[in-house]
Amino acid sequence: MRILRVAPWIYPDTKGGGDYHVHAMSRDQAKMGHDVTVLTTREDPSLPRIEETHGYTVIRVSPGVTLLGNDVSPAVARYLWGVGSDDFDVMHAHSHCYFVTNLAALKRRLGDVPLAITNHGLYSQNAPKRLFSLYLKTIGRWTFNQADVVFCYTDVDRKRVRDLGVNSRIEVVSNGIDTERFTPEGPESEFIDADGAVVLFVGRFAEGKRPWLAVEAFAEALEEYPNAELYLCGEGALRDDLEAQVRDLGIGDSVTFLGHVPYDEMPKVYRSGDVLVLPSRAEGVPRTVLEAIASGVEIVMSDLEQVTSTIGNQSHIIAASGDESFTDGMIGAIGDSSEPAKQVVSGDHQWTDTVEHTTQHLQSLAENNS
Repeated sequence: MRILRVAPWIYPDTKGGGDYHVHAMSRDQAKMGHDVTVLTTREDPSLPRIEETHGYTVIRVSPGVTLLGNDVSPAVARYLWGVGSDDFDVMHAHSHCYFVTNLAALKRRLGDVPLAITNHGLYSQNAPKRLFSLYLKTIGRWTFNQADVVFCYTDVDRKRVRDLGVNSRIEVVSNGIDTERFTPEGPESEFIDADGAVVLFVGRFAEGKRPWLAVEAFAEALEEYPNAELYLCGEGALRDDLEAQVRDLGIGDSVTFLGHVPYDEMPKVYRSGDVLVLPSRAEGVPRTVLEAIASGVEIVMSDLEQVTSTIGNQSHIIAASGDESFTDGMIGAIGDSSEPAKQVVSGDHQWTDTVEHTTQHLQSLAENNS
């Protein structure tokens, strides 16, 4: 099967859960014997335009103009309507939030190559919610409706997509992780050196992730646990603001910015941690939460229905309208972290199953179109 994967970014060019998902899916489908090409934008001009890596091909084109974290790239359109683009058996686009997926949907509308779209999270991490709500009711819905199949991580997200008026076929394929790598047992990270409880923030420093809430809650939790330390793993546009916030709060001695941490190091980072805090206003089912749970780390997170319905009572959930704050949740989680790890990731979240089920659906599309 010849797969054209269309994605705004890919790991390790850029670092994020969705970016790694694209890379790992392409790598593992290539190992299964499929011919995989990833069409993406080139964030770093020094990167090669065409590269063979991990068994698959990456084609990087000019990002064009970037608006609200979204590359509006005419070069993607030129490739999709160029010579040979119709030779693929199936297209697989990642996230309806991006212009590259809008173009893949238009290609499907005007052509014969079947299209699958993975919904990595209904709302954008970069655009204002009111503006993106309008997008979902117009271009976003249209984009979903061009797909032969839409993949959602949970039944909750399937309902949310359907409630938008999307009539395409929707299949639930759970997001998965490598539970052989992410375990409580094993070496810890040399990046972390702390005498007290270790609180982790893992993710992009973007508006939708709301990392400033993690810093704010940690500063207040220090009154209860003065030896605690906060480690922020990630990069992004808000880094200068976060560093200024740490200085203004006078907690610089207790906060470390680790920058981007290589993915192979993350199992050790989680094992070194006690609490993961995720204050996001929007997510899909983030692999950071699944990886942390599998590693025995306590979770403090926003009340995101599609996530909490998946992990049940394995975390401290902070509802926007509730009485408990992120500070309360963090203090409770630090206290709970002294108990033996009891958290587990269910069998529904094995990465091998994610790859297998996704591939089966793509093969079905290709066969039905032949």
